[in-house]
Amino acid sequence: MQDESLISLSDGAPAPAPDGAVVTGPGYRITVLTDRLIRVEWDPEEHFVDEKTQQVVNRSFPVARFDTVRDEQGIEIITDSLRLRYDERMPSTAGLSITLLAGATDVHYTTWRPGQVYPQTLPLRGNLGSTARTLDEVDGAIEIPPGILSTFGFGVLDDSASLVLAEDGWIRPREGAGQDFYFFGYGRDFAAALRDFHTLTGPIPLVPRFALGNWWSRYWAYDEPEYLALMAKFRAHGIPLSVAVIDMDWHLVDVDPAIGTGWTGYTWNSELFPDPERFLSELHAHGLAVTLNLHPADGIRRHEAAYAAVATAMGRDPDAGTAIEFDVASRRFMSAYQEHVLGPLEDQGVDFWWIDWQSGEHSHLPGLDPLWMLNHTHFHASARHGRRPLTFSRYTERAGHRYPVGFSGDTIVSWASLAFQPEFTATAANAGYTWWSHDIGGHMHGEHDVELAVRWLQFGVLSPINRLHSSTNPFSSKEPWAYGEPAATIMRRYLRLRHRLIPMLYTAAWAAHAENVSVVRPLYHDAPRAHGAYEHPNEYLLGEHLLVVPITVPRERASQLATVRAWLPEGEWVDVFTGLRYRGSREALLTRPLEEYPLLARAGAVVPLDAEPLSHAGDAPTSMELLVIPGTGSSALAEDDGAAAPERGLVTFTQTLDVHDDGRADITLVAVHSGAPMSSRRMRVRIPGVRSADSVTMQDGRRLGSEVVDAEAEDLAPAGLGIDLGTVELDAGFRLEIRGAVPADPLDPQRVFGLLQQAGIGYETKRRLWRAVTEGGTADAISAEDIPRELRDALTEQLAALPAW
Repeated sequence: MQDESLISLSDGAPAPAPDGAVVTGPGYRITVLTDRLIRVEWDPEEHFVDEKTQQVVNRSFPVARFDTVRDEQGIEIITDSLRLRYDERMPSTAGLSITLLAGATDVHYTTWRPGQVYPQTLPLRGNLGSTARTLDEVDGAIEIPPGILSTFGFGVLDDSASLVLAEDGWIRPREGAGQDFYFFGYGRDFAAALRDFHTLTGPIPLVPRFALGNWWSRYWAYDEPEYLALMAKFRAHGIPLSVAVIDMDWHLVDVDPAIGTGWTGYTWNSELFPDPERFLSELHAHGLAVTLNLHPADGIRRHEAAYAAVATAMGRDPDAGTAIEFDVASRRFMSAYQEHVLGPLEDQGVDFWWIDWQSGEHSHLPGLDPLWMLNHTHFHASARHGRRPLTFSRYTERAGHRYPVGFSGDTIVSWASLAFQPEFTATAANAGYTWWSHDIGGHMHGEHDVELAVRWLQFGVLSPINRLHSSTNPFSSKEPWAYGEPAATIMRRYLRLRHRLIPMLYTAAWAAHAENVSVVRPLYHDAPRAHGAYEHPNEYLLGEHLLVVPITVPRERASQLATVRAWLPEGEWVDVFTGLRYRGSREALLTRPLEEYPLLARAGAVVPLDAEPLSHAGDAPTSMELLVIPGTGSSALAEDDGAAAPERGLVTFTQTLDVHDDGRADITLVAVHSGAPMSSRRMRVRIPGVRSADSVTMQDGRRLGSEVVDAEAEDLAPAGLGIDLGTVELDAGFRLEIRGAVPADPLDPQRVFGLLQQAGIGYETKRRLWRAVTEGGTADAISAEDIPRELRDALTEQLAALPAW
């Protein structure tokens, strides 16, 4: 039998709160975890839980200061932020109320009571949601379950139905049938609420670096030559991939009907893949990690290669040929499954598993959802051989953030599906679930819509996981070249951009793991008191300093432009593709042709990019570009050695901007290293919105050359000042001083000409508009023309662009 640590659900340690945090009474126990987080347990037989549960793994918080007052009616507990009252004369928790003493933001709703219904009229009032199990067969929006964050400043995490993770490392039911919930009363301090949520339920795991590149996935019966030829074709087109997803046809699907269907399988189809080790080795040689699809529903049957070994491990006669049920509640079966079924496949080269859930919601252990057990066991068993754990499955409600990556399911190909996915992805951060992977482009049905495919891919590139996917329909595959020109070129550019963004995304992955800041998150996480942050749920923050405003509607036909209304947080923001600069703390109209997408960087940010779009996604880049957005601020670059439990190496970039009276500016960039060692590498800097500088100097006195670098359509980089730093020792840090920088004209005549050229309007009208924009015209002159609103918005936006400082 294998080492049972692969299927152990607990480290054996209980998770009690300190004694000084606990207040008890008849049938109840109240635990003050922080001055804003209170646990309430009620059970008439007083079966209270100190062990870990499926959802809660730690209750050892520093003891908060609180006062307790008892009288003939019951108890009152007062912290610096909350007042809890409990009338012991009333049944269950009916006599409970908790009032915010600090942080309340809605004068009408400062007190929470069990069972009370609160208004849900967002963006004005309501619970801000969490995330859902799946988007299977969804065409548009679904209702998102409530979470711990709300405009009222309070929310509840209910742990009453969680099973116990016992000290023997396995799972058992709770005793009794009481209530067990955690009240979060943090007001609009969402960052603190999420920080304590993760202390309670566990951190967001650090995903492997390769997961941040482009994934190729298709439900299709590839054979080895066909699949390898497809991967070679992607390389020939200059499109980087990092993960190869092999759907269910990797295994035997044509089985004897007497034993069921071929939907579940664990044995290679030798007609398609005669030499699995060779196939997997070829994929690895080209820098691809590999995941295989599993439908763990029908168990291990006699046709499986692992059948005899599993039967023996289960004490069954292998010659009998009787099917072995897939029993998630059996420790013996799950151990045999991991050792004898998945273990040999992983030894062949499978890197992680796609758990394509088909097991229903019930098991032999009452209350145990098979999906939770599948996610938990597959995730932890994937750490065998010292690898960093990873799985790919649908969301399980009980602390599902501990089991990335999430597969959102088989969505319908439609604009409505695309329109909902950004909000769905961002809102999941309210439950710490930051690693959603969608079927980019949609899974099934729909029709061939080139614009929809491009916009969906653009969103995918700027989402947590970018996985192109489609159904078995031969006409629905997502290869860029299937969409003709110019779509194929646009898709190629964005897929190359995704690869270049991996250093920034991996830095964000570390922040999610270590600082509980989700990679993708709603605007109100960073601006909780700004009303506009709640009015635009489709927008989201990406990483440390990027803002994404998804385009989820078709273009207007005549102008070939799409407009989206955005809310820009405080500060100034620069569009990474166009170089347009905007003032924040307001709404703005952003209008874009198909090749552009609103991706804005905060002024003062330094965005680390891989300089090579075809480098190995699993390794730190050997050549980098720093996109320096003029302003004052700090940014980071995080790396590690790829180990299962790595130490973070961190470079902190601090940028300062000093503007002179003559309009020129000095820009200073200081890089300071801390933590684990980081390798040296070639490095260049690009500063959009700057056309020249008097001097560029490194800290050692070296004077560097600089040149104006045009916008690179190939990889969607903005025009600006380019500086080659040569080889940089990151461990030593550096100081770069740019003196007398001259801002470029914010008006881009070439872009304006392109917008007018593609518009389906009269030539003379185009001529007048061109003159109005390029010869000092005003927005009024543009408004006087009878043109599509989107074209008017685009030209006005260009006129209103701010200078680089």
